[in-house]
Amino acid sequence: MSSVAETIHGDPIAPVILGVTSILAFAVIGRVGARKLKQPTVLGELLMGILLGNIAWYFRFDLITVLREGPRVFEIVNSSLTGASINDVAAAVFGAEKGAELVTIITGKNGGEVIQVAHAVDVFSRYGVIFLLFMVGLETSLGEMRRVGADSIRVAILGVVMPVALGFACVELMRPNIALNSAMFIAATLAATSIGITAQVLKELGRSKSREGRIILGAAIGDDVLGLIILAVVSGIIVSGSVNVAELSMVVLLSSLFLVLAFVLGPAVVRWMAMLMNRLDIVEAKMFTSYLFVMVLAWMANLVGLATIVGAFAAGIVLHDGYFKEHRDAGKDRVVSIRELIQPLEVILVPIFFILMGMQVKIESFLSWPVVALAGGLLLAAIAGKIVSGLGCRPPADKWVVGIGMLPRGEVGLVFAAIGRTLGVIDDSVFAAIVLMIIVTTLAAPPLLKIAINRQSQPLADH
Repeated sequence: MSSVAETIHGDPIAPVILGVTSILAFAVIGRVGARKLKQPTVLGELLMGILLGNIAWYFRFDLITVLREGPRVFEIVNSSLTGASINDVAAAVFGAEKGAELVTIITGKNGGEVIQVAHAVDVFSRYGVIFLLFMVGLETSLGEMRRVGADSIRVAILGVVMPVALGFACVELMRPNIALNSAMFIAATLAATSIGITAQVLKELGRSKSREGRIILGAAIGDDVLGLIILAVVSGIIVSGSVNVAELSMVVLLSSLFLVLAFVLGPAVVRWMAMLMNRLDIVEAKMFTSYLFVMVLAWMANLVGLATIVGAFAAGIVLHDGYFKEHRDAGKDRVVSIRELIQPLEVILVPIFFILMGMQVKIESFLSWPVVALAGGLLLAAIAGKIVSGLGCRPPADKWVVGIGMLPRGEVGLVFAAIGRTLGVIDDSVFAAIVLMIIVTTLAAPPLLKIAINRQSQPLADH
């Protein structure tokens, strides 16, 4: 396929409409298939993304070739706009062969439309994961989170320390000649936890509000902060040869300050926004307040160095329908909740995120036994490290459910690996091994979590 635009002419937005709709259509197929097999829908969307990405790439569909490389493709375009050589930038980011292929697509007859569609899909997927975590936050009580706070902290610490230690030992054992910087960075990638996938499975199984669900979500937030600190330390050692204590302290301070202010000042901000919109219809007031609040917190989280999804989750925890009880339309017989208003956005955008993540899985990278062997070792370290983290919670919480819930690395692990590649400490073979570990933990977590939750519920059902 030379371009989506070959079949669409006229309105420049038409290729974007076709491209995004096509991606969503495949996501729906994956979701329906998963439901038919009684599996979590996220698993069907991820597998459909893997199939679509690899089959379409094999037949040289330009759009899929670009989407498989992720946001790094846009670095080529951005650098070329500043006057840099597009060929040099592409070769530096992707290597000579892959870089030349991407340059051919980008500079081709319909390259502009391909990049336009790819960028739109990327943006929609990012919105999807933001709304997913916002919805999870809506179903989470801050008071309940406080009650499991100590458990979440212990799980988060174990969930970072154990995988990193086991990962470092694995790399040193299997690749004894590898540079210390590389071994440290590879180990650091095992610390990540993808809250998005676990959150979706917990939501589908109706367990977001369970004690285990709250512990997992709280621990995943802690993982994000601790993972950021580890990433800052290792990256600082690689770049400068020493740790910048002042910079590291600032990261910790800003991250902690953001979370505290979000929960302490957030309610006052929402009340003020609700008061300003009192003249609007209650549906408009809830929709505008919710959208603006979640986007501002997502942006602020990114500003202090955290993932945008942390801000979205915090916004969901703070917001609730009670802020609008004084609204002039609050006495209507049928008032639509914030959850009902946001859900249509989530239903459309979240599948795009998961299918895009599946697309970026490159099966051809795994056709090497050394890569598979290293991936196997990292996989064991990754699984064992997170399962052990479940020991940080106390009864009546189920340690197995918590440990398995911390398993998936997903997009967070991919980001860590991509940074290591950019810094030059992870080569293609190691990158492939890390990606394989990320794929298996990401794909294995939903069915394993479902089995663990069903096993936990069985005694109750029998009783």
